[in-house]
Amino acid sequence: MYISQQIAANAVNQVLSGHNLTLALPAALAVFPSATPQQRGAAQDLSYGTLRFYGEIDAYLVQLLEKPLTDDRINALLLVAIYQLLHDKADSFTVVNQAVHAVSQLKRPAPKSWAKGLVNAILRNFLRQKAQLAAKLKSSDVAVYSYPQWWVSKLKVQYPNHWQGMLETGNQHPPMTLRVNTQKISMQDYLQLLTRQDIEAKHIGAQALILANPVPVEKIPGFSDGIVSVQDLGAQLAAYLLEAKVGMNVLDACCAPGGKTGHILELADVALTALDSDEVRLQRVQSNLSRMKLKANLLVGDASMTDWWSDAKTAPQLFDRILADVPCSASGIVRRHVDIKWLRREADIASFTRQQAKILANLWQMLAKGGKLLYVTCSVFNEENQGQVDNFLQNNADATQLPFALPDNYAAAEITQINGQLIPTNAHDGFFYALLQKN
Repeated sequence: MYISQQIAANAVNQVLSGHNLTLALPAALAVFPSATPQQRGAAQDLSYGTLRFYGEIDAYLVQLLEKPLTDDRINALLLVAIYQLLHDKADSFTVVNQAVHAVSQLKRPAPKSWAKGLVNAILRNFLRQKAQLAAKLKSSDVAVYSYPQWWVSKLKVQYPNHWQGMLETGNQHPPMTLRVNTQKISMQDYLQLLTRQDIEAKHIGAQALILANPVPVEKIPGFSDGIVSVQDLGAQLAAYLLEAKVGMNVLDACCAPGGKTGHILELADVALTALDSDEVRLQRVQSNLSRMKLKANLLVGDASMTDWWSDAKTAPQLFDRILADVPCSASGIVRRHVDIKWLRREADIASFTRQQAKILANLWQMLAKGGKLLYVTCSVFNEENQGQVDNFLQNNADATQLPFALPDNYAAAEITQINGQLIPTNAHDGFFYALLQKN
């Protein structure tokens, strides 16, 4: 297990230095190519868990240290070990011993001889003083909820009746939700298929079902054949709210990784253009479409620019429907991306809103009269959501925001929302939707 601790500590240290976990974890794993699948899996769990509860764990560690450690590697290793002692089921004696062994294995510049004794003393002091230490943390939002103070404060103001539940939900393990292509198989038949594979699932509305326990995608029946895809219940709303009809000209802007792209095509035979600024991510969209045996016109381009759309030889083609799934803080999907809490800064929100406003204004000119644009974020911050839409409406007299209404087939779904803002729950992430029509 000490190898898993080392890998996790390496990944956590990289994130706290400003790197994305999706890059930091593979890099940390690469240092131990001989690690077993079990060790690699444990390292991933420890990395995610430590970052999920970093605010709490760091508050404990600060109390235990007389002064900040100068070696970030040892600091990260202690964070991982304290996470295990707080939230893991591992035996405390084993966790401490493995952490002491792990610190002794650190390569150059090697820690001094005191490092093993320091790690042992800090962790054993934590076990002895846990109750007293915990009592001192109750007055700190950062320690209690494991979010930056600016994040907590913002939610308190914007969601006075929901902020605590939103923070707690964001610290849970995310559900694994599937979208069944009911054009190819009925929900009842697919549920029976899962039952035969001893996979427990619950139908939660429309084409969505939640697995009782996560399953590797290669073991999901029908995944490779395009019968089913992995997609959050909240994200599945997009294709329905867009209301694309057969024969329409549709644009999916900022489309990667392509979950909503495929869903639109599953629901209606439309002429779909899928746009993304990242060519590598666009290749993933193509891979997903190929798996589902669907086709779209894939373009590399910036949704805030017109160069990919305009053509000097022909008049630009207008779209009947536009899905604007814009870049955002991703604050509504933080339980899936636990590093976001510690990488985001409050100033980033203003940067995102400027980019969103530019994209929204640019795409609006591409929408045909009478057409509809669905503005989407995976954020819970008002500045990026209804605040952004309100500013747009003030500057565009030909735009009308249509009332938010769940589709009929979502009537029984476990959706919690306030005027298009999905409040994160056990069943879905925190998406925002605003449907705009051009007069």
